[in-house]
Amino acid sequence: MAGSQWELPPELCCRPMAFVALTGLDVVYNAVHRAIWDAFCANRRADRVPISFKVLPGDHEYPKCRTKRTSYEWYIPKGILKTGWMNKHLNLVPALVVLFYELDWDDPQWKEKQSECATKVEIVRTSLQGRNTKVAVVLIQKKTPLPPGEDLVASERAAALCNACDLSGKSLFVLPHTDHLVGYIIRLENAFYEHAQTYYYTEIRRVKSHKEFLNKTTHQLLFVRHQFKIAFFSELKQDTQNALKYYRTAYSLVHELRAHETNMLEIKTMAGFINYKICRLCFQHNTPLDAIAQFRKHIDLCKKKIGSAELAFEHTAWMSKQFQSFGELFDEAIKLGLTAIQTQNPGFYYQQAACYSQDRKLQAQQLCQAHRMSLPTPDPLETPTGGLDFYGQRPWRQGHQSIDPPDPEKEKAGILALQIKERDVPHSELIIALLSNAVAQFKKYKCPRMKSHLMVQMGEEYYHAKDYTKALKLLDYVMCDYRTERWWGLLTAILTTALRCAYLMANVKDYITYSMELLGRASTLREEQKSRIEKNLIKVLMNEVPDAEPECDPSSSTAAASLWNDRMALAGSNDFTIEVQDYVPFIQCKARFQSPSFHVDQPIQLQVFVRADCPHPVRFNKLAVSLSNQEYNQWCVVESSGQENMCLSPGATRCYNFSFVAKTEDVGKKIEMTGIEVMLGSETGRCVFLSWRGAGGDAASTHEALQAIRSLRHRGRGTEGRQELDWDSLTIQHSTMIISRVPKISVQLSHQPPALNNEMYCINFTVQSQEEAVARDVKLTAGLKPGQEANLSHTTYVTLNSSKVCDDSDPALLPDIPLGDLNPGEKRCVYVKCVSTGQRVFLFHVAYTIDTTVEGQQINCKCHKDETVNIETVVPFEVSVKFVSTKFEPLDRVAVDIPFLLMTDLLSSSPWPILLATSSLQLVTMTSKTAQLHSQLEQVVLQTGECASECFCLQCPPVANSSNTVATGQYLISWRSPDSPLVQTAVTLPHVILETVPLYIHAELPSFGRVRESLPVRYHIENRTALVQEVEMAVEPSDAFMFSGLKQPQGRQLDDASIAAA
Repeated sequence: MAGSQWELPPELCCRPMAFVALTGLDVVYNAVHRAIWDAFCANRRADRVPISFKVLPGDHEYPKCRTKRTSYEWYIPKGILKTGWMNKHLNLVPALVVLFYELDWDDPQWKEKQSECATKVEIVRTSLQGRNTKVAVVLIQKKTPLPPGEDLVASERAAALCNACDLSGKSLFVLPHTDHLVGYIIRLENAFYEHAQTYYYTEIRRVKSHKEFLNKTTHQLLFVRHQFKIAFFSELKQDTQNALKYYRTAYSLVHELRAHETNMLEIKTMAGFINYKICRLCFQHNTPLDAIAQFRKHIDLCKKKIGSAELAFEHTAWMSKQFQSFGELFDEAIKLGLTAIQTQNPGFYYQQAACYSQDRKLQAQQLCQAHRMSLPTPDPLETPTGGLDFYGQRPWRQGHQSIDPPDPEKEKAGILALQIKERDVPHSELIIALLSNAVAQFKKYKCPRMKSHLMVQMGEEYYHAKDYTKALKLLDYVMCDYRTERWWGLLTAILTTALRCAYLMANVKDYITYSMELLGRASTLREEQKSRIEKNLIKVLMNEVPDAEPECDPSSSTAAASLWNDRMALAGSNDFTIEVQDYVPFIQCKARFQSPSFHVDQPIQLQVFVRADCPHPVRFNKLAVSLSNQEYNQWCVVESSGQENMCLSPGATRCYNFSFVAKTEDVGKKIEMTGIEVMLGSETGRCVFLSWRGAGGDAASTHEALQAIRSLRHRGRGTEGRQELDWDSLTIQHSTMIISRVPKISVQLSHQPPALNNEMYCINFTVQSQEEAVARDVKLTAGLKPGQEANLSHTTYVTLNSSKVCDDSDPALLPDIPLGDLNPGEKRCVYVKCVSTGQRVFLFHVAYTIDTTVEGQQINCKCHKDETVNIETVVPFEVSVKFVSTKFEPLDRVAVDIPFLLMTDLLSSSPWPILLATSSLQLVTMTSKTAQLHSQLEQVVLQTGECASECFCLQCPPVANSSNTVATGQYLISWRSPDSPLVQTAVTLPHVILETVPLYIHAELPSFGRVRESLPVRYHIENRTALVQEVEMAVEPSDAFMFSGLKQPQGRQLDDASIAAA
């Protein structure tokens, strides 16, 4: 049998649909017929009825119907299910034959065409003789028909046509070829579907009627057959619930059959078919758990039904196909919306199918390799028809149902032919395809370890199939995961397979790479195996042919030796660079700078540690370190010149020291190791450059360093006395920072805090040099340290000039002020003006240049010294202002043109004396009653907490605008603290509220009076309005005085005039 015999027949896997044959359509030459056919079959949506249409000629020969059996008394079935039965009812025997005929109701040749139509119907019936297939006629008409009952001619002629064709009225249809063709076609389809349903219902009843003639002694196969047919017809009828019920019954019956070696394959084949149908319908009904339960039951029932031991590979092939088919069904259901989970997905079924295929391959190797002869003649696998009559039977004994084979010699020949046929099956291809499906599923459901495990199996299958390139690609991919997770035993096994692949391909670079890792500390190989690999590696480095790897096929090894000889002859391809950072090679390398930072006047020191893990000493010829600044690379190279120090003993660590001087332009920059390179081999053989990124290390070193730290914690201080180097505890320092030379100058700052707001605050700084040489190009940067609050930079001013008060034009930071060459003990002053209170940090940065010598090299160093100081700014004094009347009474409002007093109080809050040089008023709208204002605080010295007051007599003239609030002006105070320049502080005076007084009364009183003498009192009354005012005055009596004169004078006062009353 062919290797594809285990494939499920397509008629079993497809969705059964009612088969309707269309005759009378010329879809090639008739455009109308073509349009009708396209409307039936093109772009069918899911909501249209499930029908399979075929266009057949009118005289098509349908399969002949066998003579109906009247009794099963002496009938012995030859098998369960014929191979052509499903296809016959899907594609050959229609449920309905539809005859299309062009005929209008008003056709002038009606009689002739009616007879022609009846003849065609009769031809169809004759070809269907014995079948229950329905026949229908569709009249293709050019006109749209009238509603039923309105066209009497159509009704009469339709009845006549039905009589002539022997049709019922429900089997005659009219199809107008109009713009609404698709709509008419859909209505036709629904009518066809009903006819097809009736046909399949009739077929089910016909099959069921046979049951009463059967007995369970000789007709066991027929019980299975009939239940399968009923279920299949139910599917065609789209009654899937009943179909599932009948398939379950058929499945139970098939396992009740008496099983023996001659019929075991047939029973398993039918059980597999029925199980497939049951699982498919369960998924279709959205009951996946039922499908899984049925499949598990199916496997449990069938896994021990092996059959002939000489054909055991057939059973594993069948089991593999069962798992594969279920995986495909599961996957198809997921695509249609079913949700799978990580622990229950199609990948497990594909994986199990692959396992059975691997078993099949092993069994085939055991059972079939001994047979080197050709197929027996005649070929027992050939049949007269080219195929089997019943599913699951042997070609050389079809229809045989007894326990013993009819011809033992034929049986032996048949088994031999099957074994010879099995030898040619591409087992590895089948296994790889299944594993690939499983990998895709496990990747989809995020099962990385399952995916890696199966990819290893795929790689091994590719190796057995001699596709070494694909094998290496897969194995390389998986090795990364196993290195990361430290599965050293698994990694070793994979590397061993990969090394064989590289040897058989004569791939020099891969062979060296895998050999190096198999010699490393992660390899679990025995010492003798490592010794053999190391000897082969040395041969490859000497451009010689390595010995064959064990367990390689002898013929493949011979071909590989020839390839290696060809590689030896190739010139110009003997240099290889291998990136070993992601492997675990047999040479380990770690490097470190001896300090995280170096001053520019110190030599930079670098150490490289190298260690070998192989069984025998290994020699290398060159060690080179690459740095981010390539100009330093020339100082970090060591080459072999015949000394022993380039030879690594197993397990011993060697240290190589390098030193170089940094360039001054690299100050402030980081120098990093970009790579380390070790050269194995020689120019006469092959040169292999092992390259590490950064400062060395490999795929296992990080975890080993972590373990070393933990073990050191556990061991505590007991290991401090050990002198040998612990490799795992060696740390990698891959970069270092070049920092400026340590300055040998001192910067002292002296000042008297706190600073006063608005004061020119003096900070004295002294720079003193302890350098042996002259410090040149000294530059000072002084002022507010950057990085503080933004508003501080807008309220802080710095200057070196004490003669000028700072203003907005002065910066907060003075950069790069040249000071020339540095004289010892030089002192300078910096003045700072702060116009807001708060804490500030001031920076004094002194930079200079000096010449120095490092390891015999003259370098020009730039040094700098930074000093910072925190200064608190406080308020020097507080100024309070109040308005009072000429009698020193507080005023809320000020009257126009009436004098009042402005009083200022200045309270000192400075920790030291303040000299008030002078003060003045800068008035806006007010006028002074004094001709010339003189400061009353001139040269006054205020101690802490003392207060100085000043009084000014002012008057407010009338204002032009209507506003009753006016600005007063500013109070200017010139002051200084001891030993600082004079500064001026401006205090804005408060606004005043104006009011207009219509009458102004002023009394003239003598400064004193005598008892019993007259005391003249004069009152001046002034009219401040533009109107004449009536004035009436009254003098109230007093017990202390006697009055003379008018006590109630009256008068009229003109506008803007004043009168006096005595």
